[in-house]
Amino acid sequence: MCADLGYVDKAVEIFEDMKSSGIKPDSWTFSSMITIFSCCGKVSDSENTLNEMFEAGFQPNIFVLTSLIQCYGKAQRIDDVVMTFNRIFELVITPDDRFCGCLLNVMTQTPNEELGKLVKCVERVNQKLGYVVKLLVEEQDIEGNFKNEATDLFDSISTEVKKAYCNCLIDLCVKLNMMDRACELLELGLALEIYTDIMSRTSTQWSLNLKSLSPGAALTALHIWMNDLSTVLEAGEQLPPLLGINTGHGKHKYSEKGLANVFESHLKELNSPFHEAPDKIGWFLTTKVAAESWLESRKSTDTAAA
Repeated sequence: MCADLGYVDKAVEIFEDMKSSGIKPDSWTFSSMITIFSCCGKVSDSENTLNEMFEAGFQPNIFVLTSLIQCYGKAQRIDDVVMTFNRIFELVITPDDRFCGCLLNVMTQTPNEELGKLVKCVERVNQKLGYVVKLLVEEQDIEGNFKNEATDLFDSISTEVKKAYCNCLIDLCVKLNMMDRACELLELGLALEIYTDIMSRTSTQWSLNLKSLSPGAALTALHIWMNDLSTVLEAGEQLPPLLGINTGHGKHKYSEKGLANVFESHLKELNSPFHEAPDKIGWFLTTKVAAESWLESRKSTDTAAA
């Protein structure tokens, strides 16, 4: 339960009490501790607990090894990611969709010069995913097949992981400064209903709802939304009295950072008129007049730059 809630210190306390009382931890308990240490990026604690697990006669399962790969990824120890990946095959464990999603997530945190090591890993467990990732990392899409390959990939994976895969692939595009590809993936996600209800409109307010998106996907959605708003103005249509961006107010259980924190700094960088609403946590609001002025100023800046 402590692992599920992110109560790290309490989990450690219970674990140590258990051992000092003479109660032997079982495989599930070891797995929970490795998960909680991995989510916090505590590499040495994760490794020590894994060694304890081996000494107690237990073999790690796919969940434990997935957690370790995530932990090494956060620490940018990519050779250890590859080593743990290879251990899966030594233990004759079959990687699942969630494991592949973990590899994708690690790629979004990996230095560009080391991405090739992980591309090979992904190719080994899922050829369709490996090919899509390779098109991005190696910029090989000369024939313009990327969208078709991405569509085939999403058709081949389980519904439970589609959003996670799409989020990670968009994050990877943003990391590689490939905004066109990021937009293509987000629009594909909307067409395939991987993402729903991101953009909503009423007579009084237009909103961008980002709660289910990763940081990269959220920034991409903002980019597309801003273009849509500019298109509305260019067509001579009217914006509503109020515009809002909803990032949600939740924080990750193992981190103080939430999407709202990431977005607040990005909106400041854009010199946008959106400001966090004091009475609506996670909402950034602006008026029609302020939005129109901002969009016009951006248009002028883009024209001057061109």
